[in-house]
Amino acid sequence: MLTLLPQTVRGQLCLPADRTPSTVQLLVHGGTYNRAYWDMPASDGRYSYQRHMAAAGLATFAIDLLGSGESSQPLSTLITGTTAASVVHQVVSKLRSGAAGGIRFSKVILGGHSMGSGIVVLAAATYRDVDGVLLTGMTHSMDLLALTAIFVDGVRPAILDPQLSRRGGDLGYVTTMPGTRGVFHLPGDFLPTILAADEATKDQVSATVVPDLLTLAFQGPMSLGINVPVLIANGDDDTLFCAYNCSSEAALRAAEAPYFSSAAQLSVHLTPDAGHSVALSEHANTHRAAIRAWIRERFGD
Repeated sequence: MLTLLPQTVRGQLCLPADRTPSTVQLLVHGGTYNRAYWDMPASDGRYSYQRHMAAAGLATFAIDLLGSGESSQPLSTLITGTTAASVVHQVVSKLRSGAAGGIRFSKVILGGHSMGSGIVVLAAATYRDVDGVLLTGMTHSMDLLALTAIFVDGVRPAILDPQLSRRGGDLGYVTTMPGTRGVFHLPGDFLPTILAADEATKDQVSATVVPDLLTLAFQGPMSLGINVPVLIANGDDDTLFCAYNCSSEAALRAAEAPYFSSAAQLSVHLTPDAGHSVALSEHANTHRAAIRAWIRERFGD
């Protein structure tokens, strides 16, 4: 439900071949992405976060946020960080009840990337119904000038984009200009094939999702309300969302610790030579391995 209006959220459940885990990662993509971020169709699955987690015995459920992918496309102004967090909370309930995928998961780890991490912060702090929180492509020390430049010079209404105009959304949905998605990868290491796949699967985002995410999640103290273990896993070349405190893991943890309570048992990881879209970098295996180790340490699954 979104402001009392019924909506449909589509997702992809990915399970190990030989077992059904009791824990699932609910994955929330970033702005102008969709769930393909977690299962990028390139290089025979080499960059698929979901497939690699399944091969390691872990379950994931990646969703398309409202307005993106195969999910409903409501009026763009109805989508804010707060309403998106409410939708994520409803998906958590369905994963626990078995209504999503037919499996009752006893533990839900809420994971996000970039804008999705902001939504995760709001959902976890507001509803307190998850067992762990994974934040990627996010810190509380963003380069606001660079991000503003992307939104001013690098995006346009999705209805004007040849790739997305068929959606027929209103003017409040925006997407990146063709040929500009390198900003999510540079100066990290990545393959041209990944950049092409990123461009081919790009999506739209409501412009109204940004204001409350900025004030509540990315700059405000909302994350202090998270009462479960937290891992921040970024690329150390993320010049957008990890612009000032990613020189070392010690520096990152020191900068982020004031934004989390002791209940968060804050852990951090930096993947060397990886940019903002860390799951799509040449060093994605290092990123995934750190997350798997954290899950096993904290949740034993």
